[in-house]
Amino acid sequence: MSLLTSLTELFGIEHPIVLAPMGGASGGALAAAVSNGGGLGLVGGGRAGQDWLDRELAIVTGQTDRPWGVGFLSWAVGPAIVEHALEYRPHAVMLSFGDPRPLVEAVKWAGVKLIIQVTNLDEARQALATGADVIVAQGTEAGGHGGTRGTLPFVPVVADLAAPTPVLAAGGIADGRGLAAALALGACGALIGTRFLATLEALTEAAAVKAILDGSGEDTERNRILDIARGAPWPARYSGRAVRTAFVDRWRGREDELDRDGAAKEAFRAAADRGDPEAVVAFASEAIDLITEVAPAADLVAAIAAEAEEALTRALRLGR
Repeated sequence: MSLLTSLTELFGIEHPIVLAPMGGASGGALAAAVSNGGGLGLVGGGRAGQDWLDRELAIVTGQTDRPWGVGFLSWAVGPAIVEHALEYRPHAVMLSFGDPRPLVEAVKWAGVKLIIQVTNLDEARQALATGADVIVAQGTEAGGHGGTRGTLPFVPVVADLAAPTPVLAAGGIADGRGLAAALALGACGALIGTRFLATLEALTEAAAVKAILDGSGEDTERNRILDIARGAPWPARYSGRAVRTAFVDRWRGREDELDRDGAAKEAFRAAADRGDPEAVVAFASEAIDLITEVAPAADLVAAIAAEAEEALTRALRLGR
């Protein structure tokens, strides 16, 4: 069985697997490895400066001749940085979290495919009206920032709303069974993040990788505590799922107090700088139980695709 979908046809890729553009982790080497493995690698532009972006986009263009893209936080960047990234001729630009409309014109003018991630139905309707070529329906099980809708019920609703626009599933997908489930829900593929944090090419800090490998989905939770402590100005409606720490336990329910406590925030940042485990920020999905080793990203793409094919074949046999 070959997993040919509207996504693989749209980008001319082998497998319906897309790397989530995780800021600070999805650099050029990781994006290139995913693309070389037959998926679609996306560099995580996030809130990074132009120097970081230039370095990583030079890496991805130098390491792959296959389709790749770059992702940005809609609330955090302006048109100029998107226009600058477009000079590297990506095949896709992904916009997430916030109003994408101020950033869309340059992408459309360049003839680049526009991917928009959504966390609720209002955002999905806006993405369609904006002219998204692909929509990512992100469930709350996802690592990092997101909303409150569960992946299982949210994906098919968005797929029905968006048809015939392709929809990717995101949130708690870390192996081929998750990809198979996404396809069964009506998605044309999966956007996968946390699983690729534990790869040889990721820019993930070692302490965060260890937290993911050692942790369980039950150790993760959504909160705003880490953003407040880091001074990261994320919109309050997008909480961040991360591996829980003693610092999170201490400040849970006291977010406003933490926001006013400059000394506590300064102490947290100092602890992070010296590698204190209590200050480790490991944004990770509920699927970390399934992540047990660090692997080459291209091999991981192939393994996920093969496992998805096996899972779908097995399901078809059960239905007979």
